[in-house]
Amino acid sequence: MTPAQIERFFATLQRANPAPQTELEYASVFELLTAVLLSAQATDVGVNKATRRLFAVANTPQKILALGQDGLESYIKTIGLYRSKARHLMETCRLLIDRHGGQVPRSREALEALPGVGRKTANVVLNVAFGEPTMAVDTHIFRVSNRTGLAPGATPLAVEQGLLARVPEAYRVDAHHWLILHGRYVCQARKPQCSHCTVIAECDMGSSLKSAA
Repeated sequence: MTPAQIERFFATLQRANPAPQTELEYASVFELLTAVLLSAQATDVGVNKATRRLFAVANTPQKILALGQDGLESYIKTIGLYRSKARHLMETCRLLIDRHGGQVPRSREALEALPGVGRKTANVVLNVAFGEPTMAVDTHIFRVSNRTGLAPGATPLAVEQGLLARVPEAYRVDAHHWLILHGRYVCQARKPQCSHCTVIAECDMGSSLKSAA
């Protein structure tokens, strides 16, 4: 994509959804961190079903620890890899209490030092909770960035760096939400909904389809 195409791409997405939000349900920064940690290789819908029950009884590091490993697992057992995620969450809660006064830290270094929290999870927390212009590259963003020509890259980090370099500053805080939603509902992996795509005029795949026609 050219810079002019990128501008039109995001302007179109912004008009359709001026204030995009994560589909994970949360009411505090800790709940957001927990939901994102649990969401690896799981759907937001599945995570929300589990966390609605969990957060009703335990929505702080202290309350999660009070559940114990088995108790926590009983609330999240419908989520893939729930045993390892429960272990990571318990360890994270201990570190939040011991090192951060029970609060979620605002620095990338401190977030990535928490068990089960990688770069993508840290980026989501920094963006959604603290409003930083980070790019949390999941499978949807990776696919959309490569397929459209927005920010091609062979690895999630390369795509992240490409997006940070190419997305105009005015769109940067909300960009990862727009891209996730676009990949989830329109630019799908197996059957992209090109006939319903509002940004196909700016897309490399759209240009290829026009040439073939």
